[in-house]
Amino acid sequence: ASRESWSWREDGFSKARKSLERKPLSIERTKGSEILFGIAPCSLALSQSRRDLFRLFLKENSGSRRRVMSEFVLQAMARGVPVHHVKRRELDALCRGQVHQGVCLEATPLRFKSLEEAEKPDLGDEESPNRQLIWLVLEQIQDPMNLGALLRSAYFLGVDRVVTSQRNSCPLTPTVSKASSGAMEVFDVYSTDDLRGFLKAKTAEGWEVVGTVSQPEDVENVPVISCLEFQWNKPVIIVIGSEGDGLSLETQLLCHRMLAIPPGRALHPGIESLNVSVATGILLHSICSQKLKHGD
Repeated sequence: ASRESWSWREDGFSKARKSLERKPLSIERTKGSEILFGIAPCSLALSQSRRDLFRLFLKENSGSRRRVMSEFVLQAMARGVPVHHVKRRELDALCRGQVHQGVCLEATPLRFKSLEEAEKPDLGDEESPNRQLIWLVLEQIQDPMNLGALLRSAYFLGVDRVVTSQRNSCPLTPTVSKASSGAMEVFDVYSTDDLRGFLKAKTAEGWEVVGTVSQPEDVENVPVISCLEFQWNKPVIIVIGSEGDGLSLETQLLCHRMLAIPPGRALHPGIESLNVSVATGILLHSICSQKLKHGD
């Protein structure tokens, strides 16, 4: 009986030890901080001066990523950010199981910039009516993966400014930064609590406001054209609606035209639309390519 009892106790100790080994170390977070994760967001956050940075966490024994990790150490040293080499399970715990690629960075959050307080970018004669400026306006985009993908496309394709509605919109979270492949770290995102007032003001300044729609037959009182036919010769605002409902009726009525993407086949009911970030990428490429051809 005593041997069985000893065996049971030893087994219990073994399980307890394994449980302790599995349990991630508790890392005390700095008040008001968040955890960025992924190589591109962390590297770009370190290279910019837009966030306060507290600590960099790198995976121990990074193997094939050793060179990348060495570069992170140099970046962190240049910014005076302490570096901690931790086990993978610590990183998993820090970013709640997201794909961190062996890197996490503790930093202050990024906020939207207020349009009302925004300085006009120094782009020469940017406000002249003939300059080909393109702004992307997002009405109630709620999915962080979509917002990140939208920012990545907008940055890549040459959009001059991104503006979101404050109400019912996703904030600038670490997930958005990762989905944007770090574009959020270098590209200002603006926000307004009066989207319709903003669109009316830009119209009065000579901008064209262009909406987007997946089902052209749903639109009344605003002309709908294919994005392939769209031509522009003055500053333009492209307005993208929410994932579920698209543009609100009030916003549609402030648009001069609506753009649709023509499908390449007869569509089966239920799969008649594109993901919002994919559709926006197609529309922006179609529109921005004209800007590249004509120049300023």
